This record gives sequence, structure tokens and C-alpha cells, in this order.
Amino acid sequence: MDKSRQLGEAPVFRLLLRFTIPAVIATLINALYNVVDRIFIGQGVGSLGIAGVTIAFPVMLVNMAFGVLIGIGATSLLSIRLGERKHDEAERILGNAVVLKVIIALITTAVGLIFLHPLLRILGASEAVLPYAQDYLQIILFGSVFQGISFGVNNFIRAEGNPNRAMVTMLIGAGLNIALDPLFIFVFEWGVRGAALATVLSHAVAAVWVMHYYISGRSSLRLRWSHMRLQPRIVKQIVIIGFPMFAMHLTSSVQNLIMNRSLMAYGGDIAISGMGVMFSLIIFLVMPVLGISQGVQPIIGYNYGAKQYDRVKEALKQGILIATGVVTVGFIITRLFPVQLISMFNPNDPELIAFGTRSMRIFFLGLPIIGFQIVGSQYFQAVGKPKQAMILGLSRQFFVLIPAILILPRFFGVDGIFAAIPLSDAIATGLTAGWLFYEMRALSQIEPQTLGEAEPLEAVSRPAIVDTPARR
Repeated sequence: MDKSRQLGEAPVFRLLLRFTIPAVIATLINALYNVVDRIFIGQGVGSLGIAGVTIAFPVMLVNMAFGVLIGIGATSLLSIRLGERKHDEAERILGNAVVLKVIIALITTAVGLIFLHPLLRILGASEAVLPYAQDYLQIILFGSVFQGISFGVNNFIRAEGNPNRAMVTMLIGAGLNIALDPLFIFVFEWGVRGAALATVLSHAVAAVWVMHYYISGRSSLRLRWSHMRLQPRIVKQIVIIGFPMFAMHLTSSVQNLIMNRSLMAYGGDIAISGMGVMFSLIIFLVMPVLGISQGVQPIIGYNYGAKQYDRVKEALKQGILIATGVVTVGFIITRLFPVQLISMFNPNDPELIAFGTRSMRIFFLGLPIIGFQIVGSQYFQAVGKPKQAMILGLSRQFFVLIPAILILPRFFGVDGIFAAIPLSDAIATGLTAGWLFYEMRALSQIEPQTLGEAEPLEAVSRPAIVDTPARR
């Protein structure tokens, strides 16, 4: 069976396992090397090194925002076009997306390096933390192109129906990063620069692997020179679909900026180090859910393009159930072993362990509902409905989380900053549930078609099936 046609014909649960297991393994490994990165920095450099990486994170989020603008937009569009049997159009999308990724990465790298010092000051870097943040971010910015290709183009491999290859890409990058971290930090004694260099080199190797897949002819979609000339129509469609995730990452950068400055004001460098540990752990615990949403996305997108709405609903339901089970297990672990989890990063800093243990109990309160919220909101991205996806994303970060970060610390001190996270998760989950209810009811009122009766989508930015009130 053709790798893309199987998305519309194979049993949904079998497809879900085939696509989500490789994606979950890949994202877990990716999360692991983020955690290991900070563990090595914490043990080899100290808590100030962790704080430096945490301060640099908002700049990295801006860089990632531009990456997902193209990556997510093109991935969703590819899945829909494959469902419509528009193979040549899918290849044009692929070519345009690769060119856009390279151009944007070069621009963001140049801007970031030019304004590096004032940016880190604005982000709240103290005199003690600034050298670490600057050393780390300089090297990370130089590797932006490699990161954009290794992560962004790898999503296209999954979208065309080859999740195992996409998983191998992630394993190569993550495995190399984990191997190089201790070598560069402890043996060569390069500190945070060594950690950043290990990350950049791993992305570079993964990028070569991804591009070889498309150039060698092993892929279902071919990367052709004739398709790499930017076409305004395709660029516009990619940007429209990718903009919600772009806005979410951009807002997340602003949120991190405000959070870092609040942490510095209410808790000092130790609070920023503690938040760095929290971020590492939440990435590791939530990454499997992101892998599930990545795995379910091509299934939903293809069948939505083929107008097989029963399969769309079944994939969404099963994806939510699996994601909820995963984060619930993670929540239990954080309740049972908080001291052990914090001690992994720096066992010799009792202040960090005490602060992190108390903060963790607050920070992870909303973890059991994150699975539903992530997979549910990503549904709208998968079916090419950017308006709904953007509103859902911005409502959590911009309309709830940022105000909560500014208000709660005035009453509860630094604990209020950590409490803002589960509060925003709860509100966002309620909004996602409400909008999904209306969406699923609308799909139920449409008579399902077989794959052979599918008609092409007329426009990627067409309105939702039902015009419902905006939420998350």
C-alpha cells in the first residue's frame, strides 16, 4: 500500500500506533538530551550555568517561532494535499518550505547576534548570569539553519507517511548530543559553550541526514530545484496555517521574558535556576504528548482532506486518550520523587533542591489535563483552520498566563509565578473542550464519504464548518 494512501485506508488505531510510537520515542529522546544538557551544565558549571541557559531561552523561542511558522504550516498543508491526491502540489510545498526555512534562519541568526548583549539584559540577566547566557546563545544562534532543517524538514518526512525515518533522525541528533555533552563540558572543559556546540553539531548531522533522504530519491516526495523557486501563493498558504503556532511561540517568548524578570525580582538567581530545572522536566514530561500530536496530525489532516470525517474523529479521540494517560503517569512521578528529580541537576546545591522541590508541587498541578489540551488544540492546526488554532494558543499564553504572572506574585510572592502555569492550563483546557465539542458536532452532521468519493479542498484558509465563538 502507498505510504500516503494508508493514512486513509488502514485501521485508525494501528495507524495511530505506527505514527505515534516513533514520534513519542523521538521526542522523548529529544527531551532527554535537553534534560541531560542542563544536568551536565548543572554538574559541570553550576546553578549559574542553568540560569544562563534559562535566560537565553526566550531568544531561542523566537528562533523556534519562525521555524514552526514554516514547519507546521507546510506539514499541515502537505498532509491535506496528499489527502486530495495532489502529489505535484505537495512537492512544490516541500521545495518552498525548505527555501523559506533557510532564508528565515539566516535572518534571525544575524539579528540575534547583532543585538545579543542588549537582548540578554532586557531578558533579566544579572551580572553573574550574563556571561553564561552570552556564551551559550552565541553558538546556538550560529546553528539556527541546521536546527531549522533537522526539525522542520523532518516533520515533512512524517507527513508523507514515514514515521520511522523521522524517528531515526531525532535519535541521531539526540544521541550525538548526549555523547558530546560530557566530552565538551568535562573533558575539554568548555562549560556552557561546550553544551551549545554539542547541540549545534548534533543538529548539523541530523540536517545532513534529512536532506540526503530527499535528495537520494528514497522519499515519496522529491525535493526538486524547479520547486524551490518561491511562489507567493504557496508561501501565503504556509504562513496562514503556520501563523497560530508562530504566534504561540512568539507569545511564549514574551511570557518567558516577563517570567524571568519576575523571578529575578521576587527570587533572584536561584529562582531562575529553579525555573530552568522546571522547564527541563516539563519538556521531558510533555514531549511524549507532542509526539502523539505529531503522530496523529497526518492521520487527521489526510482524512480531513479526503472528507473521511469518522476517521478524523476516531484518530482525535484515541490520540487524546493516549496523551492523557501519558501525562497522568508523569504527574504521579513528580508527586512521588520531587527531591530526586531536582537533585539530578545539581546534588551539591541544597538551596536549589529545597526551592525546586517546593516549586515543583505547584508547577505541575495541571499536568494531567495537558494531554487533552495539546492534542485537542492541534486538531485545528491539522485540518488547516488557523483562526481557531491561533485563538486557542494565544488565549492560554497571552490572555491568561502573562496576566497571571504579573498579578499572582503580588499576593503570593515567587510561588505565585509557578501557580500561574496550572491556572492557565485549566482555563485553556476548558476553552479547548468547548470548541472541540462544537467542531465534533458539526462533523457528525456531515455524511461521511469513502476515500474514492473525496473531493479536493478549495482553499486552505476556508472557514470552519461551523462558525463558533473564539476560544483558546
